[in-house]
Amino acid sequence: MQSNSRIIRWMVLALAGATAACESAGGGAAAATAAQDSAPRPWDWSFERITETVNAARAGRSLRPASWPDGNRVAVLLSFDVDNETVNLRFGQPTIGELSQGQYGARQGLRRVVELMDRHQIPASFFIPAISLKLAPEMADLIKRSGRHEFAVHGWIHEMNTAVDGATEKQLVQRAMIELEQMTGYKPVGYRAPSWNFSANTLGILRELGFLYDSSLMADDDPYEINSGGQPTGIVELPVEWILDEAPLFNPRGNAYESPREVAQVWIDEFDKAWEERSMFVLTTHPHLIGHRSRIVALELLIDHIRARPGVWFATHRAAAEYVKSSVPRTD
Repeated sequence: MQSNSRIIRWMVLALAGATAACESAGGGAAAATAAQDSAPRPWDWSFERITETVNAARAGRSLRPASWPDGNRVAVLLSFDVDNETVNLRFGQPTIGELSQGQYGARQGLRRVVELMDRHQIPASFFIPAISLKLAPEMADLIKRSGRHEFAVHGWIHEMNTAVDGATEKQLVQRAMIELEQMTGYKPVGYRAPSWNFSANTLGILRELGFLYDSSLMADDDPYEINSGGQPTGIVELPVEWILDEAPLFNPRGNAYESPREVAQVWIDEFDKAWEERSMFVLTTHPHLIGHRSRIVALELLIDHIRARPGVWFATHRAAAEYVKSSVPRTD
Protein backbone atom coordinates (compact mmCIF):
# COMPACT_ATOMS: atom_id res chain seq x y z
CA MET A 1 0.00 0.00 0.00
CA GLN A 2 1.34 3.43 -0.89
CA SER A 3 2.22 5.76 1.93
CA ASN A 4 -0.06 8.51 3.17
CA SER A 5 2.62 11.08 2.33
CA ARG A 6 2.47 10.11 -1.33
CA ILE A 7 -1.29 10.49 -1.34
CA ILE A 8 -1.04 13.92 0.25
CA ARG A 9 1.61 15.03 -2.28
CA TRP A 10 -0.71 14.01 -5.09
CA MET A 11 -3.53 15.86 -3.39
CA VAL A 12 -1.51 19.07 -3.36
CA LEU A 13 -0.80 18.69 -7.07
CA ALA A 14 -4.47 18.12 -7.80
CA LEU A 15 -5.54 21.17 -5.82
CA ALA A 16 -2.95 23.33 -7.53
CA GLY A 17 -4.27 22.21 -10.91
CA ALA A 18 -7.86 22.84 -9.88
CA THR A 19 -6.99 26.33 -8.67
CA ALA A 20 -5.27 27.16 -11.93
CA ALA A 21 -8.25 25.88 -13.91
CA CYS A 22 -10.66 27.94 -11.83
CA GLU A 23 -8.67 31.12 -12.41
CA SER A 24 -8.52 30.45 -16.13
CA ALA A 25 -12.25 29.72 -16.35
CA GLY A 26 -13.08 32.88 -14.47
CA GLY A 27 -10.95 34.98 -16.77
CA GLY A 28 -9.49 36.85 -13.84
CA ALA A 29 -5.90 35.62 -13.72
CA ALA A 30 -4.44 38.46 -15.79
CA ALA A 31 -6.35 41.11 -13.86
CA ALA A 32 -5.28 39.59 -10.57
CA THR A 33 -1.64 39.59 -11.68
CA ALA A 34 -1.83 43.24 -12.70
CA ALA A 35 -3.38 44.19 -9.38
CA GLN A 36 -0.69 42.28 -7.49
CA ASP A 37 2.05 44.06 -9.44
CA SER A 38 0.76 47.44 -8.27
CA ALA A 39 0.03 46.43 -4.67
CA PRO A 40 2.55 46.35 -1.81
CA ARG A 41 4.23 42.98 -1.42
CA PRO A 42 3.38 41.07 1.78
CA TRP A 43 6.92 41.52 3.07
CA ASP A 44 6.33 45.29 2.87
CA TRP A 45 3.08 45.14 4.85
CA SER A 46 2.95 46.71 8.28
CA PHE A 47 2.42 44.30 11.16
CA GLU A 48 -0.94 46.01 11.73
CA ARG A 49 -2.01 45.03 8.22
CA ILE A 50 -0.81 41.48 8.74
CA THR A 51 -2.73 41.07 12.00
CA GLU A 52 -5.84 42.65 10.49
CA THR A 53 -5.66 40.17 7.60
CA VAL A 54 -5.19 37.04 9.68
CA ASN A 55 -7.74 38.12 12.31
CA ALA A 56 -10.61 38.46 9.83
CA ALA A 57 -11.76 34.92 10.66
CA ARG A 58 -9.51 33.15 13.11
CA ALA A 59 -9.80 30.26 15.54
CA GLY A 60 -10.83 31.43 18.99
CA ARG A 61 -11.54 29.37 22.07
CA SER A 62 -11.54 25.61 21.72
CA LEU A 63 -14.96 23.99 21.98
CA ARG A 64 -13.59 20.52 22.60
CA PRO A 65 -15.80 19.05 25.34
CA ALA A 66 -14.57 16.99 28.26
CA SER A 67 -16.63 14.11 26.84
CA TRP A 68 -19.18 13.54 24.16
CA PRO A 69 -22.84 12.60 24.85
CA ASP A 70 -23.38 9.46 26.94
CA GLY A 71 -19.71 9.39 27.86
CA ASN A 72 -18.54 8.61 24.32
CA ARG A 73 -14.93 9.40 23.52
CA VAL A 74 -15.12 10.53 19.89
CA ALA A 75 -17.63 12.37 17.69
CA VAL A 76 -17.97 11.21 14.08
CA LEU A 77 -19.56 13.68 11.67
CA LEU A 78 -20.17 12.36 8.15
CA SER A 79 -21.12 14.99 5.61
CA PHE A 80 -22.05 14.96 1.93
CA ASP A 81 -21.77 17.92 -0.42
CA VAL A 82 -24.52 17.30 -2.96
CA ASP A 83 -22.97 19.43 -5.72
CA ASN A 84 -24.00 17.43 -8.81
CA GLU A 85 -24.17 19.70 -11.90
CA THR A 86 -23.36 22.92 -10.05
CA VAL A 87 -19.62 22.21 -10.08
CA ASN A 88 -19.74 22.52 -13.87
CA LEU A 89 -22.39 25.25 -14.05
CA ARG A 90 -20.80 27.78 -11.72
CA PHE A 91 -18.21 29.18 -14.16
CA GLY A 92 -20.75 29.69 -16.95
CA GLN A 93 -19.05 27.36 -19.45
CA PRO A 94 -20.70 23.98 -18.85
CA THR A 95 -20.04 20.94 -21.01
CA ILE A 96 -22.59 18.23 -21.68
CA GLY A 97 -20.28 15.42 -20.60
CA GLU A 98 -19.39 16.98 -17.26
CA LEU A 99 -23.02 17.91 -16.59
CA SER A 100 -23.91 14.26 -17.06
CA GLN A 101 -21.23 13.29 -14.55
CA GLY A 102 -22.88 15.63 -12.07
CA GLN A 103 -26.35 14.23 -12.75
CA TYR A 104 -25.04 10.82 -11.70
CA GLY A 105 -25.18 12.11 -8.13
CA ALA A 106 -28.96 12.45 -8.17
CA ARG A 107 -29.66 9.36 -10.29
CA GLN A 108 -27.40 6.83 -8.54
CA GLY A 109 -24.83 8.22 -6.12
CA LEU A 110 -27.12 9.76 -3.52
CA ARG A 111 -29.21 6.60 -3.31
CA ARG A 112 -26.17 4.50 -2.47
CA VAL A 113 -25.01 7.01 0.12
CA VAL A 114 -28.38 7.28 1.86
CA GLU A 115 -28.89 3.51 1.83
CA LEU A 116 -25.48 3.03 3.46
CA MET A 117 -26.19 5.61 6.16
CA ASP A 118 -29.63 4.22 6.87
CA ARG A 119 -28.45 0.61 6.91
CA HIS A 120 -26.18 1.55 9.81
CA GLN A 121 -28.67 4.08 11.25
CA ILE A 122 -26.05 6.83 11.05
CA PRO A 123 -27.21 10.47 10.95
CA ALA A 124 -25.45 12.63 8.37
CA SER A 125 -25.39 16.23 7.17
CA PHE A 126 -26.16 17.07 3.55
CA PHE A 127 -24.78 20.40 2.31
CA ILE A 128 -26.67 21.25 -0.87
CA PRO A 129 -26.40 24.11 -3.38
CA ALA A 130 -29.95 25.34 -3.96
CA ILE A 131 -29.71 24.86 -7.73
CA SER A 132 -28.66 21.25 -7.23
CA LEU A 133 -31.84 20.55 -5.28
CA LYS A 134 -34.04 22.53 -7.67
CA LEU A 135 -32.74 20.39 -10.56
CA ALA A 136 -33.55 17.17 -8.67
CA PRO A 137 -36.14 17.98 -5.96
CA GLU A 138 -36.77 14.28 -5.38
CA MET A 139 -33.46 14.20 -3.49
CA ALA A 140 -35.15 15.95 -0.55
CA ASP A 141 -37.60 13.10 0.05
CA LEU A 142 -34.84 10.50 -0.21
CA ILE A 143 -32.75 12.27 2.43
CA LYS A 144 -35.74 13.00 4.69
CA ARG A 145 -37.13 9.47 4.67
CA SER A 146 -35.24 8.24 7.75
CA GLY A 147 -35.88 11.38 9.76
CA ARG A 148 -32.32 11.51 11.07
CA HIS A 149 -30.39 13.58 8.50
CA GLU A 150 -29.66 17.31 8.32
CA PHE A 151 -29.91 19.77 5.43
CA ALA A 152 -27.41 22.64 5.35
CA VAL A 153 -26.53 25.52 3.00
CA HIS A 154 -23.79 25.10 0.40
CA GLY A 155 -24.33 28.18 -1.75
CA TRP A 156 -26.75 28.97 -4.56
CA ILE A 157 -24.93 27.47 -7.56
CA HIS A 158 -21.65 26.47 -5.88
CA GLU A 159 -20.37 29.98 -6.57
CA MET A 160 -16.87 31.09 -5.59
CA ASN A 161 -17.43 33.56 -2.76
CA THR A 162 -14.20 35.44 -3.45
CA ALA A 163 -15.33 36.11 -7.04
CA VAL A 164 -18.37 38.21 -6.02
CA ASP A 165 -18.88 41.34 -3.94
CA GLY A 166 -20.29 41.21 -0.43
CA ALA A 167 -23.82 42.26 -1.39
CA THR A 168 -24.03 39.58 -4.07
CA GLU A 169 -22.64 36.91 -1.75
CA LYS A 170 -25.21 37.78 0.92
CA GLN A 171 -28.05 37.68 -1.62
CA LEU A 172 -26.96 34.24 -2.83
CA VAL A 173 -26.75 32.82 0.70
CA GLN A 174 -30.18 34.26 1.56
CA ARG A 175 -31.74 32.85 -1.60
CA ALA A 176 -30.18 29.46 -0.86
CA MET A 177 -31.54 29.47 2.70
CA ILE A 178 -35.06 30.32 1.52
CA GLU A 179 -35.09 27.73 -1.27
CA LEU A 180 -33.68 25.02 0.96
CA GLU A 181 -36.34 25.59 3.60
CA GLN A 182 -39.13 25.69 1.03
CA MET A 183 -38.01 22.48 -0.68
CA THR A 184 -37.21 20.47 2.46
CA GLY A 185 -39.41 21.96 5.19
CA TYR A 186 -36.22 22.25 7.25
CA LYS A 187 -34.74 25.59 8.32
CA PRO A 188 -30.97 25.28 7.87
CA VAL A 189 -28.66 26.47 10.64
CA GLY A 190 -25.36 25.32 9.12
CA TYR A 191 -23.22 26.62 6.28
CA ARG A 192 -20.34 25.28 4.20
CA ALA A 193 -18.77 27.61 1.67
CA PRO A 194 -18.65 26.16 -1.84
CA SER A 195 -15.13 24.80 -2.37
CA TRP A 196 -14.55 25.97 1.24
CA ASN A 197 -13.96 29.34 -0.44
CA PHE A 198 -14.41 31.75 2.50
CA SER A 199 -14.33 35.42 1.45
CA ALA A 200 -13.58 38.46 3.59
CA ASN A 201 -17.36 39.00 3.78
CA THR A 202 -18.52 35.46 4.53
CA LEU A 203 -18.24 35.51 8.31
CA GLY A 204 -20.14 38.79 8.63
CA ILE A 205 -22.91 37.39 6.42
CA LEU A 206 -23.20 34.24 8.52
CA ARG A 207 -23.47 36.32 11.70
CA GLU A 208 -26.07 38.61 10.19
CA LEU A 209 -28.18 35.71 8.95
CA GLY A 210 -28.03 33.89 12.29
CA PHE A 211 -26.18 30.68 11.42
CA LEU A 212 -25.29 28.38 14.30
CA TYR A 213 -22.19 26.90 12.72
CA ASP A 214 -19.85 26.88 9.76
CA SER A 215 -17.87 23.95 8.34
CA SER A 216 -15.41 25.47 5.86
CA LEU A 217 -12.24 26.37 7.79
CA MET A 218 -9.21 24.33 8.80
CA ALA A 219 -7.53 25.78 11.90
CA ASP A 220 -7.94 22.76 14.19
CA ASP A 221 -9.05 19.15 14.53
CA ASP A 222 -11.46 20.10 17.31
CA PRO A 223 -14.51 22.36 17.13
CA TYR A 224 -13.81 25.99 17.96
CA GLU A 225 -15.50 29.36 18.10
CA ILE A 226 -14.64 31.70 15.23
CA ASN A 227 -13.19 35.06 16.22
CA SER A 228 -13.38 38.17 14.06
CA GLY A 229 -10.99 41.01 14.77
CA GLY A 230 -9.97 39.21 17.93
CA GLN A 231 -13.54 39.09 19.25
CA PRO A 232 -15.73 35.96 19.61
CA THR A 233 -18.59 35.70 17.13
CA GLY A 234 -20.64 32.92 18.75
CA ILE A 235 -20.38 30.86 15.55
CA VAL A 236 -19.14 27.29 15.97
CA GLU A 237 -16.58 26.04 13.47
CA LEU A 238 -16.56 22.31 12.67
CA PRO A 239 -13.28 22.22 10.76
CA VAL A 240 -12.66 20.37 7.52
CA GLU A 241 -9.47 19.25 5.76
CA TRP A 242 -8.51 18.24 2.22
CA ILE A 243 -7.08 15.02 3.66
CA LEU A 244 -10.65 14.16 4.65
CA ASP A 245 -12.25 14.92 1.27
CA GLU A 246 -12.37 12.39 -1.54
CA ALA A 247 -12.71 14.85 -4.44
CA PRO A 248 -9.01 15.61 -5.08
CA LEU A 249 -8.07 11.93 -5.22
CA PHE A 250 -11.02 10.44 -7.09
CA ASN A 251 -10.40 12.13 -10.43
CA PRO A 252 -9.20 9.56 -12.99
CA ARG A 253 -8.67 12.31 -15.60
CA GLY A 254 -6.07 14.08 -13.48
CA ASN A 255 -2.72 12.91 -12.17
CA ALA A 256 -3.90 12.39 -8.60
CA TYR A 257 -6.20 9.38 -8.89
CA GLU A 258 -5.85 6.97 -5.99
CA SER A 259 -7.44 3.63 -5.16
CA PRO A 260 -10.52 4.06 -2.96
CA ARG A 261 -9.17 1.36 -0.65
CA GLU A 262 -5.97 3.33 -0.12
CA VAL A 263 -7.93 6.53 0.52
CA ALA A 264 -10.02 4.60 3.05
CA GLN A 265 -6.83 3.77 4.94
CA VAL A 266 -5.99 7.48 5.26
CA TRP A 267 -9.44 8.09 6.73
CA ILE A 268 -9.11 5.11 9.06
CA ASP A 269 -5.78 6.44 10.34
CA GLU A 270 -7.33 9.87 10.91
CA PHE A 271 -10.22 8.32 12.82
CA ASP A 272 -7.94 6.18 14.96
CA LYS A 273 -6.01 9.25 16.11
CA ALA A 274 -9.25 11.12 16.81
CA TRP A 275 -10.42 8.15 18.88
CA GLU A 276 -7.13 8.05 20.81
CA GLU A 277 -7.31 11.79 21.49
CA ARG A 278 -11.02 11.76 22.41
CA SER A 279 -11.59 14.32 19.71
CA MET A 280 -13.74 14.73 16.58
CA PHE A 281 -13.66 13.22 13.09
CA VAL A 282 -15.26 15.13 10.20
CA LEU A 283 -15.45 13.60 6.72
CA THR A 284 -16.59 15.34 3.52
CA THR A 285 -17.61 13.40 0.42
CA HIS A 286 -19.77 13.99 -2.65
CA PRO A 287 -22.53 11.64 -3.87
CA HIS A 288 -21.59 12.13 -7.54
CA LEU A 289 -18.08 10.88 -6.67
CA ILE A 290 -18.23 8.58 -3.63
CA GLY A 291 -21.51 7.11 -4.90
CA HIS A 292 -19.85 5.14 -7.72
CA ARG A 293 -19.79 1.40 -7.18
CA SER A 294 -16.03 1.06 -6.70
CA ARG A 295 -15.79 4.19 -4.54
CA ILE A 296 -18.58 3.57 -2.05
CA VAL A 297 -16.30 0.75 -0.87
CA ALA A 298 -14.04 3.36 0.78
CA LEU A 299 -16.92 4.61 2.89
CA GLU A 300 -18.05 1.08 3.72
CA LEU A 301 -14.57 0.13 4.91
CA LEU A 302 -14.37 3.25 7.07
CA ILE A 303 -17.77 2.73 8.68
CA ASP A 304 -17.07 -0.94 9.39
CA HIS A 305 -13.83 0.09 11.10
CA ILE A 306 -15.47 2.84 13.15
CA ARG A 307 -18.34 0.64 14.27
CA ALA A 308 -15.87 -1.92 15.62
CA ARG A 309 -14.65 0.68 18.13
CA PRO A 310 -16.48 1.46 21.38
CA GLY A 311 -17.37 4.97 22.49
CA VAL A 312 -18.36 6.50 19.14
CA TRP A 313 -21.03 9.19 18.85
CA PHE A 314 -22.34 9.56 15.29
CA ALA A 315 -23.95 12.97 14.91
CA THR A 316 -25.12 15.55 12.44
CA HIS A 317 -23.12 18.74 12.30
CA ARG A 318 -26.02 20.56 13.90
CA ALA A 319 -26.18 18.19 16.86
CA ALA A 320 -22.42 18.47 17.41
CA ALA A 321 -22.48 22.28 17.18
CA GLU A 322 -25.37 22.53 19.63
CA TYR A 323 -23.68 20.16 22.04
CA VAL A 324 -20.28 21.85 22.17
CA LYS A 325 -21.77 25.33 22.33
CA SER A 326 -23.89 24.39 25.34
CA SER A 327 -21.37 22.18 27.16
CA VAL A 328 -18.14 24.14 26.94
CA PRO A 329 -18.23 27.08 29.38
CA ARG A 330 -16.92 30.49 28.40
CA THR A 331 -13.73 31.58 30.12
CA ASP A 332 -13.75 35.30 29.25
